[in-house]
Amino acid sequence: MAAIPMEEDVVVKSNRSILIGVLVALAAGLFIYALPTPEGLSPQGHRYLALLVTIIILWVSEALPIGVTGLLAGASLILFQIQPAAKAWEPFANPAVMFVLMIMMFGIILDEAGVAKRILHIIIKAAGTNVKKVSLVLAISSAYLSAFFHDATITIILLFSFLPVFAAMGITPSKSNNLSKFFVILIPLSASAGGFGTMLGGGRNPVMAAKLQAITGYEMGFLEFAMLNLPLVLIPALATWVICFLAFRPDIKHLPASITAEELPPMNIKQKGVVGFFALAFFLWALTDITKVHYSVVAAGALALIFGFRLVSFDIVFKKFPWESWLVFGAGVAMGIAMLDSGAGKWAAGKFLPLLEGQNWMVVFAGSGLLGSIMSSFMSNSAATALILPITIPMAQTMGIPETAIALSAPISTSFIMLVIGCPPTIIAYSTGYFSQMDFIKVAVPWSIVCIFLVTVSAAIYWPLIGFEGLPLLGIR
Repeated sequence: MAAIPMEEDVVVKSNRSILIGVLVALAAGLFIYALPTPEGLSPQGHRYLALLVTIIILWVSEALPIGVTGLLAGASLILFQIQPAAKAWEPFANPAVMFVLMIMMFGIILDEAGVAKRILHIIIKAAGTNVKKVSLVLAISSAYLSAFFHDATITIILLFSFLPVFAAMGITPSKSNNLSKFFVILIPLSASAGGFGTMLGGGRNPVMAAKLQAITGYEMGFLEFAMLNLPLVLIPALATWVICFLAFRPDIKHLPASITAEELPPMNIKQKGVVGFFALAFFLWALTDITKVHYSVVAAGALALIFGFRLVSFDIVFKKFPWESWLVFGAGVAMGIAMLDSGAGKWAAGKFLPLLEGQNWMVVFAGSGLLGSIMSSFMSNSAATALILPITIPMAQTMGIPETAIALSAPISTSFIMLVIGCPPTIIAYSTGYFSQMDFIKVAVPWSIVCIFLVTVSAAIYWPLIGFEGLPLLGIR
């Protein structure tokens, strides 16, 4: 399977590079720990920050296998008495983590059943083989589809549909080039960038609405949220395409014509079954607000049907599953929860956000958005939204600026993450082995900053034009 690195694709690190990476990580963590505990931060929070720095360096440097670092993160939370044992390991079975596990299985199923190849055929038929054109179509489609469906699901469909292109061109994870890095990073970033478009795009959106109502009493409905945010999705979608293209400018201008030359036979019964059960899952996911059935339950049911009817072999999926990347996501959730429980997240937000007092609403929007982007790189975007809003909304009220507009910065900005562990789409893409964490950071950090700036300016133009909150055009009265 093209998505999972085969044995010959694995790049072996030298003992020297492993030792250097581990020593640098430990030294950085010990340095943070040796500093005096800052005022307002608990000793538990201080230990957490020292551990966080160590784990991030290990992840980014890939000195150790990332799955091993993920397991060490959970164990270290216990060892350094940051979390009790049960609470340190519980996030590895968090509903969101289990959902990612099942969504990753869907990707392998799509490939094994031959459905991914068919989706690719449809995409290329519609967009052509020109790299610029087809990638632009993918970026915009991924962003807008993710505004209505879970971004992990859209990533799985589009990413695993596109991996056969690399296989046809002889591009493997160990031989990854600018073309493969460009597409494999573009799709998940576009999906994440579009998630703030409607209430259906991710958990951070209803969390924002709930927090806003709890603090101010104002209830923002589905249509109002979509009217305010959905038109803005186009801006980060285009920005994502431009930034990824500049970072990994492909040398190849056209994809091989052979990928569309062959005529595919009619779908067989197994392919029809996979598509049917996947479509059923999509339908039920869209109704979760009404049915109150958790999306992980729907995913488990669809998998049970696919494996139960033997449409795809469970043994094959199990063997090809990227367990390492899933462990990293679980560790990321565990570290995010520990950030909240230790008070480190609240302390960081309390130190940063007061710097925005007295500023124009656009500055407050962008500044709190930058904090949201950083926070959601270490924890779930829903948790980051819930952490920031109780501080930013009252701050906006005391400053006399529209609190509803400032509240919207949280679900928007937490769509832009700076580390692979920040969201399911990027973890899924990383599991393919086509890019390193440094490849990702090279794109994601400037991407996050640029997207926050562009969405801020776009909102400052669009929202006043539709009369939202009586905002002045570009913040100028």
